[in-house]
Amino acid sequence: MWRLWRQEYDRQDSRGKCDIDANPMVPTQLEIRSIPSLLMFRSGQVVGQVVGAVPRARILDLVNKAL
Repeated sequence: MWRLWRQEYDRQDSRGKCDIDANPMVPTQLEIRSIPSLLMFRSGQVVGQVVGAVPRARILDLVNKAL
């Protein structure tokens, strides 16, 4: 996933992942009901979300809308 990001977008950003077993409150706070989930944030607010295994084009669409 991160390789895809670097190939398509040459910009500074922040990326992260969360171990929901070690941090059980995070899914509740972000209203995550299924994993895997990909959330896009802008200025600390969720601006897009994709759940499950999705095609590359859908991920890129989410990223483009979030930028």
